[in-house]
This record gives sequence, structure tokens and C-alpha cells, in this order.
Amino acid sequence: MRGLAGIAALAIAVVVQSAIGRLAWQGTVVVGLVLVVVVYLALTGGPVAGLVAGTVGGLVQDALSPGGILGMGGLAKTVVGFLAGRFGTQFIVTATVPRLLTFAAATAAHAVLFMGAYSLLGLRSFPNALTTVAVQAAGNGVLGVVVFTIAEWLPRAVERRRAAGGTRIRR
Repeated sequence: MRGLAGIAALAIAVVVQSAIGRLAWQGTVVVGLVLVVVVYLALTGGPVAGLVAGTVGGLVQDALSPGGILGMGGLAKTVVGFLAGRFGTQFIVTATVPRLLTFAAATAAHAVLFMGAYSLLGLRSFPNALTTVAVQAAGNGVLGVVVFTIAEWLPRAVERRRAAGGTRIRR
């Protein structure tokens, strides 16, 4: 059941990210939904879950995005997913600030891998790369914390609702 929820979350992130294009603020990408889901799955499922989610999400996103090399995003997300999962198994990442920093660091690592590969091959240049990475790291960090909060709050709310449902007085 947990694996199906991860696959569904990844599929929804890919579809939404592809449908709305890139959320941009003054030409700078604000969030990477697929990367947020990959890092979330890596932190909750471990390095193998992160590796698989990064590979699948990155390759599907590469296939759906125009004008890129198939596999560049997949490779970057695979490495970041594995490293985030490994980091999550080695350290306690349960508070808000460590989660925010983990998502921000994963975004920065993804940018270094992705932009670095394109730059090394001479296929694309990235003006204002530092600003772009900083804005996206902040956006992904905030979104990642929100996703974690909702994912932890929702099952407890449903359980409370079920428990309270049996004690109601019906008229």
C-alpha cells in the first residue's frame, strides 16, 4: 500500500509539473514538484526508495519536457534520491528545520549535478544560476516541510474522526 501511494504521488507530481510547466517568479523556477516527492520518498523510505523514485520520476519528467537530453534529470534525481535516503537513515530528520535544510540541500545538489552536466558537455549555459538555485531551494524547502506536515497530520485527523464518530449521539 505504501509503495502504491509513493507511485501515485510521483505520478501526480510529474503530471502537475508538466501541465503547469515550471512555476516561475520573475523568470526563476520556484519549486520542483518531482524533486520534492523524490526527496520525501527517500526520507520516508530509505536510499533504495529514493533511488527508484529519482530514476522513474526523473526519466519520465525528462521524456515529457521539451528540449533536453533524456536522462540528465533522471541521473541527477537518482543520485539526489539515493543520497537523501542515505542521509535520512543516518541522521534524525524529524523536526522542521532539519527537514527544510535537507530539502534545500537536496535541491542544491540536484542543481549542481544537472547544471554541471549540461555545462560540462557545453549544451546549455545557466545565467544567474546562484539566484535560481537559491529561490528553488527555498521553495522546495518550504513545500517539503508542508508535505511532511500534511502527511503526518492527515492520518491522525482521519483516526480522530473515526474515533469520534462512534461517540456521537444520533437523532
